[in-house]
Amino acid sequence: MTLLRRRDFIKTAGTVAAVSPFLGSRAASSPNPPNVVFILADDMGYGDVSYLNPDSKIPTPNLDRIGREGTYFSDAHSPSSICTPTRYGIHTGRYCWRTRIKNSVTWGYSRHLIEPDRLTVASLLKQAGYNTGCFGKWHMGMDMMTRDGRGLEPPDVVVDRRAFTGDIDWQAEIENGPLAVGFDEFYGISASLDMHPYIWIDGDRFVGECTTEQDLLFNTRDTMPADHGKNMGPSHADFVAEDVQVEITNKTVDFIDRQSKDRPFFACMALAAPHIPIVPSKAYQGQSQLGPYGDFCIQIDDDIGRVLDALDRNGLADSTLVVYTADNGCAPYIGVDEMNRMGHYPSFVFRGYKADIYEGGNRIPFLARWPAAIEAGSSSDEIICLTDLLATMAALTGQPLPVDAGEDSYNILTALLGQPGETPIREATISQSATGGFSVRQGKWKLELMPSSGGYYRMRPDQVAARGLPPIQLYDLERDIKESNNVQGDHPDVVAHLRGLLEKYRTTGRST
Repeated sequence: MTLLRRRDFIKTAGTVAAVSPFLGSRAASSPNPPNVVFILADDMGYGDVSYLNPDSKIPTPNLDRIGREGTYFSDAHSPSSICTPTRYGIHTGRYCWRTRIKNSVTWGYSRHLIEPDRLTVASLLKQAGYNTGCFGKWHMGMDMMTRDGRGLEPPDVVVDRRAFTGDIDWQAEIENGPLAVGFDEFYGISASLDMHPYIWIDGDRFVGECTTEQDLLFNTRDTMPADHGKNMGPSHADFVAEDVQVEITNKTVDFIDRQSKDRPFFACMALAAPHIPIVPSKAYQGQSQLGPYGDFCIQIDDDIGRVLDALDRNGLADSTLVVYTADNGCAPYIGVDEMNRMGHYPSFVFRGYKADIYEGGNRIPFLARWPAAIEAGSSSDEIICLTDLLATMAALTGQPLPVDAGEDSYNILTALLGQPGETPIREATISQSATGGFSVRQGKWKLELMPSSGGYYRMRPDQVAARGLPPIQLYDLERDIKESNNVQGDHPDVVAHLRGLLEKYRTTGRST
């Protein structure tokens, strides 16, 4: 099993010349900045992508095409190993632990998490003249109205939020959703596909009403912890879980087909897959060696192929930056043990899975293609974080970031274009477990401060302690990529330094 592909920063003079206008201080109104298609998978592991893992049992030819025709980062990280905090970080360039969400996630009815006046990737690109659209899973809260006109105020206790429904006014406008933070269009669902209400949202309106109830976890009940599978709730009569991946792809492709070459666009394709419920369309059932999860990943890859085909069909491929990544690692409860026995490792060689503090929880696939600027077949071992999207888009469009925006976002454009610097771009990178534990990564060192989930994100800190996990762990990832040898006792100076960085970032309000 090959660990990581080799770094290749070979660039041609013509490519550098082609992108040089985007690196200087150029007017945001320039007529030809690149289009951006940002594809975010939900719970797909580094080892699931065959371009990154030659031993993967899941063929991903379209993802492989992005890597082959572009670049990939071998050391890319999500700011959290669960959904909501990562998504907040992507859109705002800010660590989510600076908000009210210190651990866990928002749920289907949660109030908005992104502050209405905060600069986001979408609002930044909209300022630069982009058409902006988001299609799929939001999962950062939005404000739903109740029939009494008071609005919805769901409690913050996890168990209550799962059971909470409220008396929703399905005809009322939804406030502080995607349209309020820079998107011209949105079509998707409020949270994960296992969280009611099970109904589509178009812009700031529900598509119809929830007149029935269903539980979308029926097909994964045997592999889920008993207290996770309580998801019976309000549903639109025509809402079908198997249709969600198809509809997200259709809406994204339609958005691309409607664009003009005269105006750039930003399409955020926020998948709800392969997150539970694992519901591949009938045409894909049985296509993989790994059961429904492998089938679902094959469908995702085919759908990404449809997006690439739409760019080709409209003559937009060369002028479009396509980024594919994931919000965290593969979930441990979808049958990973059986997949491991079959020779497939969703976390690749890394320890842990979704919700964990370990690399398997937050080291993610990150592939990018922009034929006009990125050398085909290149790669980077620069440490990056998904919070870096905002600062990178600002550099791409020649816009300065305000001092109160992108507090944890670094500009990685030079690494993306294969122009390495003499020093690392990021001073350090922070990630969190689902229970709120912190990791601090700098160079080869990774410090982990428990609580960690230990494999399932609803484990309490006292349960973690009962498993005998030390509260402080330090790993030398150059020597120990599997995080098997805790060396914190041998390097107290490194532990103190990294803890000091975390404290500085927490007290100063920013890490850039």
